[in-house]
Amino acid sequence: MNHRESTKVIKIGDRIIGGGNPILIQSMTNTKTNDVESTVNQILALEKAGCDIIRSTANTEEAARAFSKIKERIHIPIVADIHFDYRLAILAMENGADKIRINPGNIGGRENLKKVVDEARKRNIPIRVGVNSGSLEKEIVEKYNGVTAEGIVMSALDKVRMIEEMDYDNIVISIKSSDVLMCVKAHEIIAEATKYPLHVGITEAGTIYRGTVKSSVGLGMILGQGIGDTIRVSLTGDPVQEIVAAKLILQTLNLRKNGIQVVSCPTCGRTEIDLIGLANEVENMITEFPDKELKVAVMGCVVNGPGEAKEADLGIAGGKGEGLLIKKGEIVRKLPQSELLNALREEIINWRE
Repeated sequence: MNHRESTKVIKIGDRIIGGGNPILIQSMTNTKTNDVESTVNQILALEKAGCDIIRSTANTEEAARAFSKIKERIHIPIVADIHFDYRLAILAMENGADKIRINPGNIGGRENLKKVVDEARKRNIPIRVGVNSGSLEKEIVEKYNGVTAEGIVMSALDKVRMIEEMDYDNIVISIKSSDVLMCVKAHEIIAEATKYPLHVGITEAGTIYRGTVKSSVGLGMILGQGIGDTIRVSLTGDPVQEIVAAKLILQTLNLRKNGIQVVSCPTCGRTEIDLIGLANEVENMITEFPDKELKVAVMGCVVNGPGEAKEADLGIAGGKGEGLLIKKGEIVRKLPQSELLNALREEIINWRE
């Protein structure tokens, strides 16, 4: 069963998730939200990288009020991240938040939760119910003899029911754990139990290298089962790297077509160029073309390069001081090594299917 095809359709700003709509990529700013200039600059960089939805903390009144100024200058929906203080949730919505992320269990009791839900209803703003394995209620941990996938799901569905009982169902669910296999199992369980859209991520995944590996494994296992409507790759570093990793995960799973895919050989004793440097230059260069859809091969030798690049639309294969430009597996021309990158760029600029 493809859960993604049957989830409830939810509108976040001008974006739509659920019901089989394309999976959207989310990130979170790490600036001080009330520093509007820094926050806007980071969001614009994330937009350029391909971010679809951005989340920012509304941890103070100044931060919540800043949403109105930030909204004037960005082009993607913004989610207010709320912890504990229901007043900040209301203030963020009053200042233009397109969605709020709360844990209904720590917002200050049922009465205060109702105030948040009433404000969301008035503005038709979705509520993302977020539960992390590290913050499960004591009674749930005791019931399942520790932190478990079943406990995470039970906690999340309890929170969802709190909002449903207030006659509101504009809801997105997020259940996260830094334990990859626990996170996968939790998503398998909750997909059987709810039709709400799911925001998927491996929380506290780690640094760029470790976090990308953990997120790729976890998201690959979850998304590959037809589960997940929005995703975030959580990395300790520049959030732009989260978008790069997320796009690659979606491309690898054939869940997102747009963008250039790069394949490159691992180098061997025949390699007579700086293939690692050239491959990195190509990776950086293709960011100029977010709307192009093609596969580019970067090969290290002229012996096997043309053959290995046959499945790619375009390719370059390096030799000693010179290299080949390849198109659909056929050698187009031989060039000095220093001209390979620019020749490839020109081919991408003029690419037509």
